[in-house]
Amino acid sequence: MRHISPSSALLGGVLIGIAAVTLLLFNGRIMGVTGIARGVMEPQRRDWLWRVVFLAGLAAGPFVYTAMIGAPVTIELTRSVPVLIVGGFLVGFGTCAANGCTSGHGVCGLGLLSRRSVMVTVTFMITSMATVFVIRHLLGGA
Repeated sequence: MRHISPSSALLGGVLIGIAAVTLLLFNGRIMGVTGIARGVMEPQRRDWLWRVVFLAGLAAGPFVYTAMIGAPVTIELTRSVPVLIVGGFLVGFGTCAANGCTSGHGVCGLGLLSRRSVMVTVTFMITSMATVFVIRHLLGGA
């Protein structure tokens, strides 16, 4: 997916915004993927059906794209599997520490003008920029 155009990025952002507003208006819920997934894994919750449908929709995205465009989604790993695993654990740790993820804080929290979400979003943006700098420039692109 190296051919991302400004128009496709804009369309994607608009669709994410529409999904976030729709979930908030019709379900009264914030579109934080981590919280939605956590609700599926906690069996005492009674509102798991919409969560499962939401997560299934995320998983179905590449298949819908393929059906609409006619070209399959290709995934190219540009880092080694160990680096990806460590990155995944770090993202999970950050999500737990921030009590939410980029979709919850960065999309919905900022849209709701939450001070906490502003601080969390600034923190993960600075952390991600520092991580890219270290990996690309100090570690030679591990």
